Amino acid sequence: MRTNDAQMLVLCALTDGPLHGYAINAAIEQVSGQRLGPGSLYGALARLEAKQLVKPLEGKGRQRPVCLTPAGRELLEREAHSMARLSGRVFESAVPDEISYLDRLAATDLARSYKEVMLDALNARPGETALDLGCGPGTDLGALAKAVSPSGRVIGIDSSQEMVEQACGRTGDLPAVEVRLGEIHTLPLEDGSIDRARTDRVLQHAADPAQVLAEARRVLRPGGRLVMGEPDWDSLTIDYPDIEVSRAYTRHVTDKVVRNGVIGRQLARLAMDAGFAVPTVVPVTSVFRDVLAADQVLGLQRNTERAVAAGYLSALASKGWLDHLATGPLFATVTLYVVVADATL
Repeated sequence: MRTNDAQMLVLCALTDGPLHGYAINAAIEQVSGQRLGPGSLYGALARLEAKQLVKPLEGKGRQRPVCLTPAGRELLEREAHSMARLSGRVFESAVPDEISYLDRLAATDLARSYKEVMLDALNARPGETALDLGCGPGTDLGALAKAVSPSGRVIGIDSSQEMVEQACGRTGDLPAVEVRLGEIHTLPLEDGSIDRARTDRVLQHAADPAQVLAEARRVLRPGGRLVMGEPDWDSLTIDYPDIEVSRAYTRHVTDKVVRNGVIGRQLARLAMDAGFAVPTVVPVTSVFRDVLAADQVLGLQRNTERAVAAGYLSALASKGWLDHLATGPLFATVTLYVVVADATL
Protein backbone atom coordinates (compact mmCIF):
# COMPACT_ATOMS: atom_id res chain seq x y z
CA MET A 1 0.00 0.00 0.00
CA ARG A 2 1.30 3.47 -0.86
CA THR A 3 2.26 5.74 2.05
CA ASN A 4 -0.35 8.36 1.18
CA ASP A 5 -3.06 5.69 1.00
CA ALA A 6 -2.19 4.47 4.51
CA GLN A 7 -2.25 8.02 5.88
CA MET A 8 -5.62 8.75 4.31
CA LEU A 9 -7.09 5.53 5.71
CA VAL A 10 -5.89 6.53 9.19
CA LEU A 11 -7.46 9.99 8.83
CA CYS A 12 -10.76 8.47 7.70
CA ALA A 13 -10.73 6.07 10.63
CA LEU A 14 -10.46 9.01 13.04
CA THR A 15 -13.42 10.90 11.56
CA ASP A 16 -15.84 9.92 14.33
CA GLY A 17 -13.45 10.53 17.24
CA PRO A 18 -10.19 9.49 18.93
CA LEU A 19 -8.98 5.89 18.59
CA HIS A 20 -5.87 3.96 19.59
CA GLY A 21 -3.84 1.86 17.17
CA TYR A 22 -5.79 -1.40 17.34
CA ALA A 23 -9.14 0.37 16.97
CA ILE A 24 -7.81 2.43 14.05
CA ASN A 25 -6.82 -0.74 12.24
CA ALA A 26 -10.21 -2.34 12.94
CA ALA A 27 -11.93 0.69 11.40
CA ILE A 28 -9.58 0.57 8.40
CA GLU A 29 -10.42 -3.09 7.88
CA GLN A 30 -14.11 -2.19 7.66
CA VAL A 31 -13.37 0.19 4.79
CA SER A 32 -10.59 -1.53 2.85
CA GLY A 33 -11.12 -5.19 3.71
CA GLN A 34 -7.60 -5.53 5.14
CA ARG A 35 -5.53 -4.23 8.03
CA LEU A 36 -2.35 -2.23 7.77
CA GLY A 37 0.83 -3.92 8.91
CA PRO A 38 2.26 -2.56 12.18
CA GLY A 39 5.02 -0.72 10.32
CA SER A 40 2.58 0.89 7.88
CA LEU A 41 0.13 1.87 10.61
CA TYR A 42 2.57 3.42 13.06
CA GLY A 43 4.65 4.91 10.26
CA ALA A 44 1.53 6.61 8.91
CA LEU A 45 0.64 7.88 12.41
CA ALA A 46 4.14 9.29 12.87
CA ARG A 47 4.06 11.11 9.54
CA LEU A 48 0.58 12.49 10.21
CA GLU A 49 1.67 13.72 13.61
CA ALA A 50 4.73 15.40 12.05
CA LYS A 51 2.40 17.15 9.61
CA GLN A 52 0.19 18.22 12.54
CA LEU A 53 -2.78 16.42 11.05
CA VAL A 54 -3.25 14.21 14.13
CA LYS A 55 -2.24 14.55 17.75
CA PRO A 56 -1.92 12.10 20.64
CA LEU A 57 -4.10 12.29 23.72
CA GLU A 58 -3.49 11.00 27.23
CA GLY A 59 -2.57 7.32 27.33
CA LYS A 60 0.25 4.82 27.48
CA GLY A 61 2.22 3.25 24.66
CA ARG A 62 0.22 1.91 21.78
CA GLN A 63 -2.98 2.29 23.75
CA ARG A 64 -2.53 6.05 23.52
CA PRO A 65 -5.53 7.44 21.61
CA VAL A 66 -5.02 9.74 18.65
CA CYS A 67 -7.42 12.38 17.30
CA LEU A 68 -7.67 14.61 14.27
CA THR A 69 -6.39 18.16 14.48
CA PRO A 70 -8.35 20.99 12.82
CA ALA A 71 -5.86 20.79 9.93
CA GLY A 72 -6.46 17.06 9.60
CA ARG A 73 -10.21 17.49 9.56
CA GLU A 74 -9.87 20.28 6.96
CA LEU A 75 -7.78 17.98 4.76
CA LEU A 76 -10.42 15.27 5.04
CA GLU A 77 -13.15 17.71 4.07
CA ARG A 78 -11.18 18.73 0.97
CA GLU A 79 -10.78 15.07 0.06
CA ALA A 80 -14.50 14.51 0.61
CA HIS A 81 -15.37 17.40 -1.70
CA SER A 82 -12.96 16.03 -4.30
CA MET A 83 -14.53 12.58 -4.00
CA ALA A 84 -17.99 14.10 -4.26
CA ARG A 85 -17.01 15.76 -7.52
CA LEU A 86 -15.69 12.44 -8.80
CA SER A 87 -18.84 10.65 -7.67
CA GLY A 88 -20.95 13.32 -9.33
CA ARG A 89 -19.25 12.56 -12.63
CA VAL A 90 -19.69 8.81 -12.19
CA PHE A 91 -22.92 8.30 -10.24
CA GLU A 92 -26.40 9.73 -10.55
CA SER A 93 -27.38 11.51 -7.36
CA ALA A 94 -30.97 12.30 -8.34
CA VAL A 95 -33.65 9.66 -8.81
CA PRO A 96 -34.65 9.61 -12.50
CA ASP A 97 -38.33 9.90 -13.32
CA GLU A 98 -39.97 6.53 -13.78
CA ILE A 99 -40.61 6.79 -17.52
CA SER A 100 -37.02 7.84 -18.25
CA TYR A 101 -35.74 4.98 -16.10
CA LEU A 102 -37.92 2.40 -17.88
CA ASP A 103 -36.95 3.72 -21.31
CA ARG A 104 -33.28 3.70 -20.44
CA LEU A 105 -33.42 0.18 -19.03
CA ALA A 106 -35.32 -1.13 -22.06
CA ALA A 107 -32.54 0.14 -24.33
CA THR A 108 -29.84 -1.89 -22.57
CA ASP A 109 -28.49 -5.20 -23.84
CA LEU A 110 -29.50 -6.92 -20.60
CA ALA A 111 -33.15 -5.87 -20.99
CA ARG A 112 -33.28 -6.83 -24.64
CA SER A 113 -31.87 -10.22 -23.69
CA TYR A 114 -34.46 -11.19 -21.09
CA LYS A 115 -37.35 -9.56 -23.00
CA GLU A 116 -36.51 -11.75 -25.98
CA VAL A 117 -36.60 -14.82 -23.73
CA MET A 118 -40.00 -13.71 -22.40
CA LEU A 119 -41.44 -13.09 -25.87
CA ASP A 120 -40.26 -16.46 -27.15
CA ALA A 121 -41.71 -18.21 -24.08
CA LEU A 122 -45.05 -16.41 -24.48
CA ASN A 123 -45.43 -17.91 -27.96
CA ALA A 124 -48.21 -15.48 -28.91
CA ARG A 125 -49.80 -16.28 -32.28
CA PRO A 126 -51.79 -14.36 -34.91
CA GLY A 127 -55.41 -13.94 -33.91
CA GLU A 128 -54.82 -14.22 -30.15
CA THR A 129 -55.52 -11.65 -27.45
CA ALA A 130 -52.43 -10.72 -25.42
CA LEU A 131 -52.41 -8.84 -22.13
CA ASP A 132 -49.56 -6.77 -20.66
CA LEU A 133 -50.18 -6.33 -16.93
CA GLY A 134 -48.50 -3.13 -15.77
CA CYS A 135 -47.61 -2.06 -19.31
CA GLY A 136 -45.87 1.15 -18.22
CA PRO A 137 -45.18 3.57 -21.08
CA GLY A 138 -45.94 0.87 -23.65
CA THR A 139 -42.42 -0.47 -24.05
CA ASP A 140 -43.47 -3.97 -25.11
CA LEU A 141 -46.87 -3.40 -26.67
CA GLY A 142 -45.48 -3.07 -30.18
CA ALA A 143 -43.70 -6.43 -30.03
CA LEU A 144 -46.89 -8.07 -28.75
CA ALA A 145 -48.94 -6.47 -31.53
CA LYS A 146 -46.52 -7.81 -34.12
CA ALA A 147 -46.82 -11.31 -32.66
CA VAL A 148 -50.64 -11.43 -32.78
CA SER A 149 -51.11 -9.58 -36.08
CA PRO A 150 -53.00 -9.30 -38.30
CA SER A 151 -56.21 -10.40 -36.60
CA GLY A 152 -55.26 -10.40 -32.92
CA ARG A 153 -55.33 -7.66 -30.32
CA VAL A 154 -53.23 -6.44 -27.42
CA ILE A 155 -54.47 -4.94 -24.15
CA GLY A 156 -52.13 -2.94 -21.93
CA ILE A 157 -53.23 -2.14 -18.38
CA ASP A 158 -51.54 0.23 -15.95
CA SER A 159 -52.67 2.00 -12.78
CA SER A 160 -50.80 5.23 -13.63
CA GLN A 161 -52.61 7.81 -15.72
CA GLU A 162 -49.25 9.19 -16.88
CA MET A 163 -48.12 5.73 -18.04
CA VAL A 164 -51.40 5.12 -19.86
CA GLU A 165 -51.12 8.44 -21.68
CA GLN A 166 -47.54 7.67 -22.71
CA ALA A 167 -48.48 4.19 -23.89
CA CYS A 168 -51.43 5.52 -25.87
CA GLY A 169 -49.24 8.11 -27.53
CA ARG A 170 -46.59 5.57 -28.47
CA THR A 171 -49.03 3.01 -29.89
CA GLY A 172 -51.46 5.36 -31.60
CA ASP A 173 -50.50 3.96 -35.02
CA LEU A 174 -51.14 0.35 -33.89
CA PRO A 175 -54.88 -0.34 -34.26
CA ALA A 176 -54.55 -3.73 -32.56
CA VAL A 177 -53.40 -2.10 -29.29
CA GLU A 178 -55.77 -0.86 -26.58
CA VAL A 179 -54.42 0.74 -23.41
CA ARG A 180 -56.61 0.91 -20.30
CA LEU A 181 -56.30 2.56 -16.92
CA GLY A 182 -56.82 -0.21 -14.38
CA GLU A 183 -55.58 -2.05 -11.32
CA ILE A 184 -53.80 -5.36 -11.89
CA HIS A 185 -55.10 -6.69 -8.55
CA THR A 186 -58.68 -6.38 -9.91
CA LEU A 187 -58.42 -6.65 -13.68
CA PRO A 188 -61.23 -4.99 -15.65
CA LEU A 189 -61.57 -8.05 -17.90
CA GLU A 190 -63.97 -10.95 -18.27
CA ASP A 191 -63.17 -14.49 -17.18
CA GLY A 192 -61.34 -16.54 -19.83
CA SER A 193 -61.01 -13.62 -22.25
CA ILE A 194 -57.20 -13.64 -22.67
CA ASP A 195 -54.94 -16.07 -24.55
CA ARG A 196 -51.52 -14.79 -23.50
CA ALA A 197 -50.44 -12.55 -20.61
CA ARG A 198 -47.17 -11.16 -19.32
CA THR A 199 -45.75 -9.21 -16.39
CA ASP A 200 -42.32 -7.62 -16.60
CA ARG A 201 -40.67 -6.52 -13.30
CA VAL A 202 -44.10 -5.51 -11.99
CA LEU A 203 -44.70 -8.05 -9.24
CA GLN A 204 -41.62 -6.89 -7.33
CA HIS A 205 -43.61 -3.71 -6.62
CA ALA A 206 -47.11 -5.18 -6.26
CA ALA A 207 -48.93 -4.93 -2.93
CA ASP A 208 -50.17 -8.53 -3.25
CA PRO A 209 -48.45 -10.64 -5.95
CA ALA A 210 -50.61 -13.68 -5.12
CA GLN A 211 -53.75 -11.67 -5.86
CA VAL A 212 -52.32 -10.48 -9.19
CA LEU A 213 -51.61 -14.09 -10.15
CA ALA A 214 -55.12 -15.13 -9.13
CA GLU A 215 -56.54 -12.41 -11.38
CA ALA A 216 -54.29 -13.45 -14.25
CA ARG A 217 -55.49 -17.04 -13.83
CA ARG A 218 -59.10 -15.86 -13.86
CA VAL A 219 -58.87 -13.89 -17.12
CA LEU A 220 -56.81 -16.49 -18.99
CA ARG A 221 -58.68 -19.05 -21.03
CA PRO A 222 -58.01 -22.74 -20.31
CA GLY A 223 -54.74 -23.54 -22.04
CA GLY A 224 -53.65 -19.90 -21.95
CA ARG A 225 -50.20 -18.81 -20.81
CA LEU A 226 -48.71 -16.26 -18.44
CA VAL A 227 -45.01 -15.34 -18.66
CA MET A 228 -43.39 -13.39 -15.84
CA GLY A 229 -39.96 -11.82 -15.53
CA GLU A 230 -38.82 -10.77 -12.05
CA PRO A 231 -35.43 -10.22 -10.39
CA ASP A 232 -34.29 -11.78 -7.15
CA TRP A 233 -32.45 -8.91 -5.51
CA ASP A 234 -30.83 -11.24 -2.98
CA SER A 235 -28.79 -12.48 -5.96
CA LEU A 236 -27.17 -9.06 -6.40
CA THR A 237 -23.42 -9.47 -5.96
CA ILE A 238 -20.89 -6.65 -6.26
CA ASP A 239 -17.20 -7.42 -5.94
CA TYR A 240 -15.55 -5.51 -3.08
CA PRO A 241 -12.61 -6.45 -0.83
CA ASP A 242 -14.83 -6.39 2.27
CA ILE A 243 -17.57 -8.86 1.41
CA GLU A 244 -19.67 -7.82 4.41
CA VAL A 245 -20.02 -4.29 3.03
CA SER A 246 -21.20 -5.70 -0.30
CA ARG A 247 -23.64 -8.00 1.49
CA ALA A 248 -24.96 -5.10 3.58
CA TYR A 249 -25.65 -3.10 0.42
CA THR A 250 -27.56 -6.04 -1.09
CA ARG A 251 -29.50 -6.64 2.13
CA HIS A 252 -30.59 -3.01 2.12
CA VAL A 253 -31.82 -3.25 -1.47
CA THR A 254 -33.71 -6.45 -0.71
CA ASP A 255 -35.13 -5.29 2.62
CA LYS A 256 -35.89 -1.62 2.00
CA VAL A 257 -35.62 -0.50 -1.62
CA VAL A 258 -37.81 -3.11 -3.33
CA ARG A 259 -41.16 -4.12 -1.83
CA ASN A 260 -40.89 -7.80 -2.85
CA GLY A 261 -37.12 -8.16 -3.07
CA VAL A 262 -36.99 -11.96 -3.52
CA ILE A 263 -40.06 -12.34 -5.74
CA GLY A 264 -37.93 -14.00 -8.44
CA ARG A 265 -37.41 -17.16 -6.39
CA GLN A 266 -41.05 -17.16 -5.22
CA LEU A 267 -42.73 -16.92 -8.62
CA ALA A 268 -42.96 -20.62 -9.45
CA ARG A 269 -44.50 -21.47 -6.07
CA LEU A 270 -46.94 -18.55 -6.19
CA ALA A 271 -48.00 -19.48 -9.72
CA MET A 272 -48.69 -23.10 -8.72
CA ASP A 273 -50.62 -21.89 -5.68
CA ALA A 274 -52.78 -19.85 -8.08
CA GLY A 275 -53.63 -22.94 -10.12
CA PHE A 276 -51.03 -22.72 -12.88
CA ALA A 277 -48.73 -25.44 -14.15
CA VAL A 278 -45.12 -24.21 -14.34
CA PRO A 279 -43.27 -26.08 -17.09
CA THR A 280 -40.28 -23.75 -17.39
CA VAL A 281 -38.14 -21.41 -15.31
CA VAL A 282 -35.28 -19.64 -17.08
CA PRO A 283 -32.63 -17.72 -15.10
CA VAL A 284 -31.17 -14.72 -16.91
CA THR A 285 -28.09 -13.33 -15.19
CA SER A 286 -26.95 -9.82 -16.01
CA VAL A 287 -23.24 -9.06 -15.65
CA PHE A 288 -22.02 -5.48 -15.22
CA ARG A 289 -18.40 -4.56 -15.95
CA ASP A 290 -18.97 -0.85 -16.55
CA VAL A 291 -19.80 1.36 -13.57
CA LEU A 292 -21.91 3.80 -15.60
CA ALA A 293 -24.08 1.01 -16.98
CA ALA A 294 -24.42 -0.54 -13.52
CA ASP A 295 -25.32 2.78 -11.94
CA GLN A 296 -28.12 3.37 -14.44
CA VAL A 297 -29.79 0.17 -13.25
CA LEU A 298 -28.69 -0.04 -9.61
CA GLY A 299 -28.53 3.61 -8.49
CA LEU A 300 -25.30 2.93 -6.63
CA GLN A 301 -24.70 6.25 -4.90
CA ARG A 302 -28.25 7.11 -3.90
CA ASN A 303 -28.92 3.60 -2.60
CA THR A 304 -25.65 3.64 -0.69
CA GLU A 305 -26.73 6.91 0.94
CA ARG A 306 -30.05 5.30 1.84
CA ALA A 307 -28.23 2.29 3.28
CA VAL A 308 -26.21 4.61 5.54
CA ALA A 309 -29.35 6.43 6.67
CA ALA A 310 -31.06 3.09 7.40
CA GLY A 311 -28.12 1.81 9.43
CA TYR A 312 -27.01 -0.92 7.03
CA LEU A 313 -23.66 0.79 6.31
CA SER A 314 -21.48 3.17 8.29
CA ALA A 315 -20.50 6.49 6.73
CA LEU A 316 -16.88 5.38 6.82
CA ALA A 317 -17.60 2.09 5.07
CA SER A 318 -19.74 3.83 2.45
CA LYS A 319 -16.91 6.20 1.53
CA GLY A 320 -14.54 3.32 0.85
CA TRP A 321 -17.29 1.45 -1.03
CA LEU A 322 -18.15 4.33 -3.37
CA ASP A 323 -14.49 5.21 -3.87
CA HIS A 324 -13.80 1.64 -4.95
CA LEU A 325 -16.82 1.50 -7.27
CA ALA A 326 -15.96 4.84 -8.86
CA THR A 327 -12.28 4.16 -9.48
CA GLY A 328 -11.68 0.42 -9.47
CA PRO A 329 -12.63 -2.38 -11.85
CA LEU A 330 -16.30 -3.28 -11.44
CA PHE A 331 -17.88 -6.71 -11.42
CA ALA A 332 -21.54 -7.05 -10.46
CA THR A 333 -24.30 -9.53 -11.25
CA VAL A 334 -28.01 -9.94 -10.60
CA THR A 335 -30.36 -12.72 -11.74
CA LEU A 336 -33.85 -12.32 -13.16
CA TYR A 337 -36.13 -15.34 -13.51
CA VAL A 338 -38.46 -15.87 -16.44
CA VAL A 339 -41.28 -18.11 -15.26
CA VAL A 340 -43.72 -19.73 -17.66
CA ALA A 341 -47.14 -20.51 -16.15
CA ASP A 342 -49.84 -22.38 -18.07
CA ALA A 343 -53.54 -22.20 -17.25
CA THR A 344 -54.39 -25.87 -17.08
CA LEU A 345 -57.47 -27.19 -18.86
